[in-house]
Amino acid sequence: MKILVTGAAGFIGFHLCARYLNESIEVIGIDNLNDYYSVQLKKDRLAQLTSKAGFSFYQMDIADKGNLEKLFEQEKITHVVNLAAQAGVRYSIENPMAYVDSNIVGFANILECCRHNSVKHLVFASSSSVYGLNAKMPFSVHDNVDHPISLYAASKKANELMAHSYAYLYQLPCTGLRFFTVYGPWGRPDMALFLFTKAILEEKPIKVFNYGNMQRDFTYIDDIIEGVFRVTFHIPRPNPNWSGEHPDPGSSPAPYKIYNIGNNNSVSLNEFIETIEKHLNKKAIKELLPLQPGDVPKTFANVDDLKRDVGFKPDTPIDYGIKQFIDWYKEYYQII
Repeated sequence: MKILVTGAAGFIGFHLCARYLNESIEVIGIDNLNDYYSVQLKKDRLAQLTSKAGFSFYQMDIADKGNLEKLFEQEKITHVVNLAAQAGVRYSIENPMAYVDSNIVGFANILECCRHNSVKHLVFASSSSVYGLNAKMPFSVHDNVDHPISLYAASKKANELMAHSYAYLYQLPCTGLRFFTVYGPWGRPDMALFLFTKAILEEKPIKVFNYGNMQRDFTYIDDIIEGVFRVTFHIPRPNPNWSGEHPDPGSSPAPYKIYNIGNNNSVSLNEFIETIEKHLNKKAIKELLPLQPGDVPKTFANVDDLKRDVGFKPDTPIDYGIKQFIDWYKEYYQII
């Protein structure tokens, strides 16, 4: 077994590579190390991996078809976890073409390489943002998701559709994972927990959108990794009961499945901020702002299918998760 993890220097990719390596699974990591956020942070994550046996890293962009094809031919990869993507809902409004290159062209290259190299299972990152204007809670993989409100969300929905077509045409087993607001140590500097922690410590105002009335299904990184790890070895089978008369969006007559990975517990932004304040022992200066374009006011994951199929559901309380992040942040940035 040899697993390719794309986006290996990213927040989720780094933790996932470490988990596979700890289980003595050989890992090929690729990442373009772009400067969307601190390249140094990405390099520091990679440094934790390169010291481990069984890890190889290539600096490469999944939009670079030629080099990607050579890598697949050379390395005889059996499983692929595609986490490489241009991230960020808000960034997609200002820089739409970055999403087309990485999330559409790059993903098409991954699908083609998997198809031509007999890959046993492609697992790929989707996002809770695909639920868009859906208001029925909790969000279920069995509900239609046809009204995205950012190009980022649309690109992730496109990935799901592209993967389904390859599963159907070429019997390539594909599993899409809709991640819900991931947080924890080594997290992304553009995410709320990182931004808030930094600003509170520096006694600068934090931007609180929708006047704090946002709700998010914050999901701790260890739970995300456990879910992805288990799904890697759970190859989807066609659903024999699938019917075109009543099409189920979450499964298929092809080897294709979608799962939510969320904490199954929506937390208000105000409670989230209060928990950060508690662990920093410092009050936030809040700048209350309206809901931003592209943002959904609430996310809440139904994880019944995940629990049924791989025997796991996330359940880490935010109090524990935020403390772990703040401990890491203070150590990494040498704050006493």
